Amino acid sequence: MAFLYNRIIVKIGSNVLTQENGLPDEARMQHLVDQISTLKKQSKEVIVVSSGAVASGRSLIRIPDKTDAVSARQLLASVGQVKLINSYSALFSQHQLVCAQVLVTKEDFRDRGHYLNMKNCFQVLLQNNVIPIVNENDVISVTELMFTDNDELAGLIASMLNADALLILSNVNGIYNGDPKDSTSQVIPEIDSSTTGFSSFVTTQRSQFGRGGMITKCHMARKVAQLGIAVHIANGKTENVLLKLLNQELEHTRFIPDKTASGKKKWIAHSGTFAKGVVQINEGAKVALCRSEKAISLLPVGVLQIQGEFQKGDIVKLVDEQNQQVGFGIAEYGSDKALERLGAQKQKPLVHYDYLFLNPETV
Repeated sequence: MAFLYNRIIVKIGSNVLTQENGLPDEARMQHLVDQISTLKKQSKEVIVVSSGAVASGRSLIRIPDKTDAVSARQLLASVGQVKLINSYSALFSQHQLVCAQVLVTKEDFRDRGHYLNMKNCFQVLLQNNVIPIVNENDVISVTELMFTDNDELAGLIASMLNADALLILSNVNGIYNGDPKDSTSQVIPEIDSSTTGFSSFVTTQRSQFGRGGMITKCHMARKVAQLGIAVHIANGKTENVLLKLLNQELEHTRFIPDKTASGKKKWIAHSGTFAKGVVQINEGAKVALCRSEKAISLLPVGVLQIQGEFQKGDIVKLVDEQNQQVGFGIAEYGSDKALERLGAQKQKPLVHYDYLFLNPETV
C-alpha cells in the first residue's frame, strides 16, 4: 500500500547530484525531475530542497590555488546557482512545469514576522502550481549564518509548510545498525520517537561533497517526526527512487511521525538557536512541565535565574538546575519583568503552554 502524502519536501543531497570528479550529474538531475513531474501529475505538491550550486560552479570556473575556503565557496556558489536553477528550469519546462528559485539563510527564520512572510511566499507558489527550488544562499551564508547542512534547511521548510513527508535523498540506502560498509550491517526500516543513542551505531563520517553526516540527519529527522511529519531517508541514486519509495517498494529508513504539533510550536522547535535569553528552572518546575499528563505553563515561581535580555515575543531557552536544555518557549513578557517576579507565586506565566516546546528526550 502506497504512502498517501499530498505535500512532500524532497531534499536532494550534494552526493546525489555530483559525480565522483566533483562535477554535476546532469543525467541524475534529469531522472529526478522526471519523477517529480510524475508526482505533480498525481496532484501532489512538491517542494525541492536542492544542493549542487558549488558543484555547478566548479564546472564553470577554475579557482586560483591561493583563494581561501570561504571566498572559494562564495565564488563557486554564486556562479553555480545560476546554472543550477537554469538546469532545473529547462528540465521542468519539458514537462510544461514552472519552477521558482528560493534562496534562504538561517537569519530568515529568526523573526516570526519574516518567517510568516516566507511561508506566504511558498504558499503563493504552490497555489499557482509552481515548484519551489530551495537552497541555502551560500553567497552570504558563512560561519555562524550557515545551516548545519541542507538537511536542517529541509526540516525547517517541512515544519513551516506543515508537510506530510520529508524525503531525504542521500548516497546510502538509509540508517544502518552499524557501518554501511560492513556486510553484516542492515538498514533499519523504521525508527520511532523512543529510539535514542544514534551515535552508538551511526557513522560520524561526513559525506564527500556535503557538510553534514548521518548523525545530523538522524537528529533532524527525529525532531521533524516528533512534530508529526514522516521522514524518509533513501538512496537518491536508485532508479525511480521517489516513486518506489512512495509505493513502499524500496529498502530505506522511515522515521515514524508523532502526533501533530501547532504551527507556532513547530516554529519554536526549529528556532532554538535564535533564543535571546536563558531561563533556568528548578527541579519541581521541570517535573511539572515534563511529566504532567496535561499541558502546564511555566510560572515565575519555578524560575531560578534569568540570563540575557529579551522582550515579549522573543524565544527563550529553558534549562534545568544542571544547565541541561529542557526546551524553548515564547516569552509572555520581557526579562526585566521576569527578574522582578523571580520565584514569586500567583504571577502571570512567563511561558504559556501553547508556546512551549519541550525536548523529546525530556518528556
